[in-house]
Amino acid sequence: MERTHTCGQLRAADAGREATLMGWVNRRRSLGGLIFIDLRDREGITQVVFNPSISAAAHSLAEEMRPEYVVAVHGVVRLRPEGASNANLATGEVELEATQAEVLNPAKTPPFYINEDAEIDEPLRLRYRYLDLRRAKVKNNILFRHRVVKYIRDWLDKRGFVEIETPILVKETPGGAREFLVPSRIQQGSFYALPQSPQQFKQILMVAGFDKYFQIARCFRDEDLRADRQPEFTQLDMEMSFVDQENVLQITESLLTDLVESLGTHRLLAKPFPRLTYDEAMAKYGSDKPDLRFGLEIVDISDLAGASEFKVFQAALATGGQVKALRAPGLGHYSRRELDELVQFAQNRGAKGLMTVELAEGGPKSPLTKFMTAGQMDRLAQLLNAQRGDLILIVADRPDVVAEALGQLRLEVGRRLNFMDPNLLAFAWVLQMPLLEWNDQEGHWQSKHHQFTMPMDEDLHLLDTAPQRVRAKQYDVVCNGTEVGGGSIRIHRRELQEKIFRLIGMSDEEARGMFGHMLEAFEYGTPPHGGIAPGIDRLVMLLSGAENIREVIPFPKTQSGVDLLTGAPSPVTRRRLADLGLTLLPEAARTAWQSDNP
Repeated sequence: MERTHTCGQLRAADAGREATLMGWVNRRRSLGGLIFIDLRDREGITQVVFNPSISAAAHSLAEEMRPEYVVAVHGVVRLRPEGASNANLATGEVELEATQAEVLNPAKTPPFYINEDAEIDEPLRLRYRYLDLRRAKVKNNILFRHRVVKYIRDWLDKRGFVEIETPILVKETPGGAREFLVPSRIQQGSFYALPQSPQQFKQILMVAGFDKYFQIARCFRDEDLRADRQPEFTQLDMEMSFVDQENVLQITESLLTDLVESLGTHRLLAKPFPRLTYDEAMAKYGSDKPDLRFGLEIVDISDLAGASEFKVFQAALATGGQVKALRAPGLGHYSRRELDELVQFAQNRGAKGLMTVELAEGGPKSPLTKFMTAGQMDRLAQLLNAQRGDLILIVADRPDVVAEALGQLRLEVGRRLNFMDPNLLAFAWVLQMPLLEWNDQEGHWQSKHHQFTMPMDEDLHLLDTAPQRVRAKQYDVVCNGTEVGGGSIRIHRRELQEKIFRLIGMSDEEARGMFGHMLEAFEYGTPPHGGIAPGIDRLVMLLSGAENIREVIPFPKTQSGVDLLTGAPSPVTRRRLADLGLTLLPEAARTAWQSDNP
């Protein structure tokens, strides 16, 4: 038999026609001598009825069929009897009356139900990922991912972008995340690296004159994993010549807006996307990727706290710290146990403690009432726009600790109050990141983003005198508390690039050894250029409503970096290592070597 239709294709207009379907048995039911099979493929489900009076042979074969058997069925399309239609299926008005059938391959009983959307342990799902991918929810995520990528390709193609592939085996370079290394068999003792991103190659493409480049790029980072991070991931890599920051922001925002409105089922909170400076985002939300689906801004109360008699506040301020507060609306009824949970939550995020103020009917309830006047307590409530029944949360510590503790508390309060609307997408831009950050262990500056990022023009003079104050032409697009993508305007002049290399601790000789190809390229007429790289996995996760990126990746790894389906990573033989010129040290020898070579 040759397949004529998919299992999601037949409609009422096809009644009376012959059709051949092939797929998996989703369900099997026997009723009054008739056997009903729900036949499933990628496109949908069609009900097949086996009637012994129509074909005894086909009916007999159907008695042997079980869920996940792969079968072929030929028959006549019929309208379902009156009242028997299934409005939940696109094919629900018809059924296929079987005249022929064939079992193409039987199946063992699966370790979990394919035809039910039940909770299944993730390790089991990943071990049998080929079965998990048959389940409707996961399958639909993968099909949606295809539609997102196709839309992006078509959108960029219409606007003059050229898709160009860049190498996967590249030169190891410092900075950014840790890279995976690949030993060379031919050049023994030398290694390739897997790219963290196509950063250098896309800049070189700008030198080459391909002024609008994009790529659906595979990237690799040897980092600890979490819900929105995998060791290998996919990003939309874009680079443009003769642009400034505003040009990149506008084209990226247009793409994301059109994508959401064309394919997504979510509402955009705001158009155009709000813009925050890095300092503003950290001050108001304690995060450089703020969730803007709700307010609850963090408020600096340092001046008020400094005027109080509370020594904890005074000590924090005396050592350069801050005192900031957050309003939790309607949580003033919290019990002692619930308040203790919030204190522990803040301490788990680095804070030494958490001061709470309950705005009760009879006045504020808090240990702070011993150290602040009634007027100061009223002023505290005014600063936070707090009312009776609200709870005020206060942290006094170093600025980074205050931001982390209150930023996470803000999200926790938002979760508890159901402020995180799952149907809302709150995109925003975060701009003017610090160009550099100090590395205490190595005793020099390092790039906040990467070493090819252009400083803001008005801050160039600070590179020699106050590097910590230099802001970058860097921009992140964030959504619902997730960084969707980041980019920057790049350095395109050799002398400035060499200056940045020196600032981050590289000698001129080291810079030439690692990046000599780029420095030389910059001498052959390099245009001003910049780009951005939204993450495909994170973007699809947000648009599909998935809980984490593993739900939208066909074959993901666990949070320990293991592929449970194939067993990777796995040991290799000594012969294979010898081919590569490698030897594995015993544990004791490796530990001793590491202690001698920190």
